[in-house]
Amino acid sequence: MTDTAFAADATINGHIAGWLRDLGAVRRLAANTLDAYQRDLGAFLGFLSGHTGGPVSLATLRDMRGADIRAYFSARRADDLQSRSLARALSAIKSFFRYLEREGVMATEALNVIRTPKAKKSLPKPLTVLEARAAIDTTAEMEDRPWVAARDMAVLSLCYGAGLRISEALAVTRADLDTNVLRVTGKGGKTRMVPLIDAVRQSIEAYLKVCPFALTPTQPLFRGVKGGTLSPRLIQLRVVQLRSALGLPPSATPHALRHSFATHLLGRGGDLRAIQELLGHASLSTTQIYTAVDTDRLLQSYRAAHPRG
Repeated sequence: MTDTAFAADATINGHIAGWLRDLGAVRRLAANTLDAYQRDLGAFLGFLSGHTGGPVSLATLRDMRGADIRAYFSARRADDLQSRSLARALSAIKSFFRYLEREGVMATEALNVIRTPKAKKSLPKPLTVLEARAAIDTTAEMEDRPWVAARDMAVLSLCYGAGLRISEALAVTRADLDTNVLRVTGKGGKTRMVPLIDAVRQSIEAYLKVCPFALTPTQPLFRGVKGGTLSPRLIQLRVVQLRSALGLPPSATPHALRHSFATHLLGRGGDLRAIQELLGHASLSTTQIYTAVDTDRLLQSYRAAHPRG
């Protein structure tokens, strides 16, 4: 752990020890998290010590202003610390000051004017059309039991061919199925209607023909080998096998098939608002991230193919 003895006086170091005990015993934070929190607080106190010209005391903390904290985070950004790490550092600092307030030691308003740094959202990583199709088609080769192979192919087909989340696919019942439309219950219990393309409908029908269990209209379609509701973990493990067999990237997951559904629709000229409805996004801004994915893909193709790229 980082030693804060030279950055703060004995009183502050005593409070730090109490704070860490509280985090470990009451909040039961993991040892690695405690180490990270102490390093973050130690870095902050070290900055304050240099900023004020001596070991940090309670008087230093009482006199602290929002500008001092902003100066610290500005310095950390200059050291190329990423937003996620800055957010954790702010969380550690706020936690320590909340502890001091609970213990009746002191309170400060300086932290109230500091906003948590926003972490840059990473772009979804879709598969190519060929990779997505290969993942579904190869599923049958990974399983000796025909009904299990048909089941897994149907689930993955729903993720790619209908853009479902894995939880949504595993919740589908007979009552949700229509000839050409699927009723999907998504986040927040919201229901949406998703068209069933022939390939997806046929994969579900193929599974139902060989499923060894009787299914009532309200039961989830996809069952485990003992007849219980299928665990998403089993589908995730199946995709891990497919990654190994097909040489797919680590980002290839069941959810990546949903990303692929949206990206490939957009790449073929699909309307953004229609894709929003199909995905069940509450906000168009959530769907708009796929425009960045498609633009990035186009730029990669341009650089690879253009003679001046």
